[in-house]
Amino acid sequence: MKGSSGSALPLHSHDEAQLTYAASGMIQLHTGEGVWLVPPQLAVWIPAGVPHRLDIMTDAELWMVNWQPTAASTWAPPNFPNRAFASRVTPLLHSLLAAAIEDDPATVKAELMVRLRLLELSAMSDAPTYLPMPMSPVARRVAEIALGDHRNRMDLSELASRAATSVRTASRLFPMETGMTLKAWRQRARVVRTMEQLARGKAIADVANDAGFSSTAAFSFAFRQVTAATPGSFLCEPKALDSYK
Repeated sequence: MKGSSGSALPLHSHDEAQLTYAASGMIQLHTGEGVWLVPPQLAVWIPAGVPHRLDIMTDAELWMVNWQPTAASTWAPPNFPNRAFASRVTPLLHSLLAAAIEDDPATVKAELMVRLRLLELSAMSDAPTYLPMPMSPVARRVAEIALGDHRNRMDLSELASRAATSVRTASRLFPMETGMTLKAWRQRARVVRTMEQLARGKAIADVANDAGFSSTAAFSFAFRQVTAATPGSFLCEPKALDSYK
């Protein structure tokens, strides 16, 4: 499937599980649990029945592979997550996905390759391009206001006040609901937004300035803390996320 920059697939769900991979370009996938920015190093698994929306950030070639729920439950390894997750696209998985587009699904070879694809998927526990969203109304308000403050100009007191809560409450809710401190979540959100701009071809210095960093060096440092990669290498090096498991 070819997708044009700025287009989108509205909120929907499937009777089958789906693996979504951008062979080129970049997409953003939304579920009720959070938002995944998906560069070519990653693919995202969406279980059957999970509502999701897909935004195409740049011109992209999308590969979408569906699994019947019985096939996924029968052939997946015992520790396969029962939730949406991101997986690194290894060279083997890339080849298996490419073959999925061409193979006759009725052949014995195709069945073996389906099993191998499921075995090759490896959930990343903390994918740096994933922004978990809190679920409670109070924490959700804090998150939405923080997302609008992409230059991080508000301190925690102002952020909590605008969300009609306290710093103590917000600081307690975020680790419980996202697995991240509020400070770490804000930095992740800030950096994920810069990834979108980099994917659209914006210059690193301009991205750093737009995000409110004091210098390109400060931006690069923050980017490396979140992604373990430099801004320049993130979109072009297939192994940029190899330190994340």
